[in-house]
Amino acid sequence: MAPRKNFRNQAKKEVKPAAVVNKNGVKAEATVAASGGGFSNTKIFTWFMVLALLGVWSSVAVVWFDLVDYDNVIAERAKEFRFNFSEVLQGKLSAYDADGDGDFDVEDAKVLLGLKERPVSVLLREAKEESAVKEPDDSRDEATHPYEDENDAIDMKGELVEKAQPQQTVEESKQYNDQPGSLETKETIQLRYNAEADSVPEPEADVEPEVESVLEPEADVEPEVESVPELEAEFVPELKENAEEQPKDKLKEKAKKKKPKLLNKFEKTIKTEIDAAEKLRKKGKVEEAVRAFETLVLQYPQSPRCRYGKALAEDGLAEKMLSNDMLQKAIGTYKEASELPNATPDLIKATLKKRAERQQFLGRMRGALATLEKLVQIFPEDMALKNDLGVAHLLTGDNKSAKRVYEEVLATAPSDGFAKVHYGFILKSENKIAESIPFLRDGLESGDPGTDDGRFYFHLGDALQRMGDDSAYKWYERGHQRGHFASVWQRSLYNVDGLKAQPWWMPKDTGYMDLVKTLERNWRIIRDEAQSVMDKTTGLFVPEEENLREKGEWGQFTLWQQGKKAGESCRSVPKTCGLLERFPEAIGCKRGQIKFSVMQPGTHVWPHTGPTNCRLRMHLGLVIPKTGCKIRCTNDTRAWEEGKVLIFDDSFEHEVWQDADSYRLIFIVDVWHPELTQYQRQTLSPI
Repeated sequence: MAPRKNFRNQAKKEVKPAAVVNKNGVKAEATVAASGGGFSNTKIFTWFMVLALLGVWSSVAVVWFDLVDYDNVIAERAKEFRFNFSEVLQGKLSAYDADGDGDFDVEDAKVLLGLKERPVSVLLREAKEESAVKEPDDSRDEATHPYEDENDAIDMKGELVEKAQPQQTVEESKQYNDQPGSLETKETIQLRYNAEADSVPEPEADVEPEVESVLEPEADVEPEVESVPELEAEFVPELKENAEEQPKDKLKEKAKKKKPKLLNKFEKTIKTEIDAAEKLRKKGKVEEAVRAFETLVLQYPQSPRCRYGKALAEDGLAEKMLSNDMLQKAIGTYKEASELPNATPDLIKATLKKRAERQQFLGRMRGALATLEKLVQIFPEDMALKNDLGVAHLLTGDNKSAKRVYEEVLATAPSDGFAKVHYGFILKSENKIAESIPFLRDGLESGDPGTDDGRFYFHLGDALQRMGDDSAYKWYERGHQRGHFASVWQRSLYNVDGLKAQPWWMPKDTGYMDLVKTLERNWRIIRDEAQSVMDKTTGLFVPEEENLREKGEWGQFTLWQQGKKAGESCRSVPKTCGLLERFPEAIGCKRGQIKFSVMQPGTHVWPHTGPTNCRLRMHLGLVIPKTGCKIRCTNDTRAWEEGKVLIFDDSFEHEVWQDADSYRLIFIVDVWHPELTQYQRQTLSPI
């Protein structure tokens, strides 16, 4: 039989073998006594065990009617448990008991061969045995021996928004996809209150309202500014100094934080069982962890920690399965855990924060708001929870309620940097430019968690520019140094890394020559249709609503938005829309628009940048006064020509002046950046 060879090789390492033939004609090795080769009672017992093992393996082979390399199975199992031959012969066959029934039989062989799953009871037993080795003292208090590690307790840190900051791109953080019709992403949801350039409310009824935008919607120019290289010398050393100091501060802050106490008095008596199930989750065995925690919940239905563990395991399984339904189940289990009696305050806080975070991930903004309101009621002194509640209000578009929350926080904790940057953001969205600056600046300088965010560098710099303060570029440079901006000039926040970045483009470099030629050949048709809908009595042009104008009048008439056709508008200009139908790079650009733009004399558009580097912007001149109209992108200023297309990357800073004595009319067509793959064009979220 196959096992004979393995056992023989192991025995050789210990004593000199003597060849023996048993009654079945099979050779075996028996150890020879050191005193002279005789057989002792121990050796007779050893022989008995060898024959017993051979009989077990024979019966397994007979049942399976198959040639199976049990030799390798038993050898690998022996290695895993590190048992030597003598230990096996002394009755340690429990090493091969894979199904937990106390012996080795056909069912054990099935498990060892991967033909059957191991029972949860066995997995828990092994995990507990491992825990017992690593943690012999289970009586230690939670304060000194916390159950959760740092990652598990991340929801105790008050970093609901900071966790979403994109060092990852939008497309890398896709929401689970088994819920049809959902285009939201984790990053899009948690950063929705970012005022995005060129964005207008989505037409779908189920889309959450957005905060009034303070960024940009249209491509245009920038003022003469002191060159960035000259400014760098003034503040780059300061950046390096801050960068060196910040980690030390964060280390001190970490050391001060108390470990959360998640176990109540009773749960400390079953800590070994909880730990055993938790080890499965931490090792990524989420299916087994769910089953293990379900077993514990059945055993201890009033244990908040067991139910919280079940929710965490379901959460992990949802991520593995990419299942919104499973995540919704986890959200329900988090709620159950928080409502059980005898839940510790730390567990209630951790559980409800996790629930709110996952609700936001699924786009359940109002549900998340209700969860956070409950948290604030339970823990009214926790300013971090109030800060999170303010963010939840912003995510639902309720700036007024968010403002009230942050005023309460600052009344109690006037140096709270997180509250300051968000309060400053709200003031700026209300066009209170001067008032917003000290809050944004002080909040960023505080270095508090959640403040090192590209949006706040963006809006502080923008506010300073509007006040005529060139220190704006100091903050843009700092934002660049922190990794939020591609450069001082290119300050878009929704980007794909590695795309060619230059402010102005030649038509031939885009690969869209056919589109450019079509626009230029038919510019008069396009102009005539635009003029037909410009009549003020029809009201088809709407004012620019993104707070980009310093002065003047600027109207727009949109044909496509986020890759969706505005049917009513296109019926008013059918020839223009017909010309564009065969250019998917334009009408399919989910991160852009196609629209007419009319600007009246005396209009000035502040320096601004678009929200993404994933598009290029084409301007076709339709009605251009001979003098007075110009557009600047970075430090290069140009003018439009009737019937000609200008192409630039509006993620770079740009600015527009209209100082002519008559209106300026152009046609704006956004196209995908030519270096984006087809897959990226299909999967990038709309902006």
